[in-house]
Amino acid sequence: MPAVSKLVPEETVFFLCDVQTRFKNLIFGIDELVLTINKMLKIAKVLEIPVVVTEQNPKGLGNTIPEIDLPSLGPLLVATIAKGLFSMMTPEVKAILHQRPQIKSVVLFGIESQVCVLQSALDLIEAGYNVHLIADGVSSSNKEEIPFALARIRQSGGYITTSESAAFQLQRDAGLPGFKLFSNIMKEEKDSTVRTSQKMLQHRSFL
Repeated sequence: MPAVSKLVPEETVFFLCDVQTRFKNLIFGIDELVLTINKMLKIAKVLEIPVVVTEQNPKGLGNTIPEIDLPSLGPLLVATIAKGLFSMMTPEVKAILHQRPQIKSVVLFGIESQVCVLQSALDLIEAGYNVHLIADGVSSSNKEEIPFALARIRQSGGYITTSESAAFQLQRDAGLPGFKLFSNIMKEEKDSTVRTSQKMLQHRSFL
């Protein structure tokens, strides 16, 4: 039987890839994408999951769009790293992972699906990490590219999931401390989750 990768908070890091101001008016479903990302950041806070953010050539493409609530993470925001490499696996990010040998899984979301997200996923898989890609948390300036990028990641051993599914996998147990706060977040996000699912998952066949 193939190996099964389960999400465990203590062994997980969130990677947010390149959602920057210059792309804001170019990306399919950008408003829904931001809703998903902010939901994932709320989950990170409740479950104390570290978050790594990258920005592709921020001098030319701007910083992470302000609608994404990075300041709320506090010390859980490990780093915001400028890069030229398309992949998030820069020397700085590799060093962060090396300093956290307990990390086995990376939950990946951001843009663009067929470029930086894809190359990040492939590099992470090659390095031995379990990659869980949030299907309603990635997008592109060309939405037709998205299902092919997701298929490529899946073919290479990545796991395609949704924000809702990943969140509940990480919470695991209604008897654990913090479940009430987690439950409140999921209730608050219910309408946004329906909206993002309808917009972002409608045509995302994995081939």
